[in-house]
Amino acid sequence: MEDQNLTVTLTLDNDEELECDVLTIFSAGTHEYIALLPLDENGDANENGDVFLYRYEEIDGEPNLSNIEDDDEYEAAADAFDEWLDEQEFNELLDEDE
Repeated sequence: MEDQNLTVTLTLDNDEELECDVLTIFSAGTHEYIALLPLDENGDANENGDVFLYRYEEIDGEPNLSNIEDDDEYEAAADAFDEWLDEQEFNELLDEDE
């Protein structure tokens, strides 16, 4: 099966549109979150390390993103994302050994 990147277009506060790869949708506490990696003008992953985290939910089958306003909630989401990243790196190491 071919990997196909899922993308989301964000509209920033200045009305600029930013295309992002969906890295993952994950749970932390009682909410789901989405991690987005901005793409450059060529559609390639922007390697400056910025990842955007948003609260994610589906309303009537449609994805809905909302800002994480609470610092404690953001910390919990960021910690869960860091754990996901660590797991991905670990799995890559296992795949290299096979």
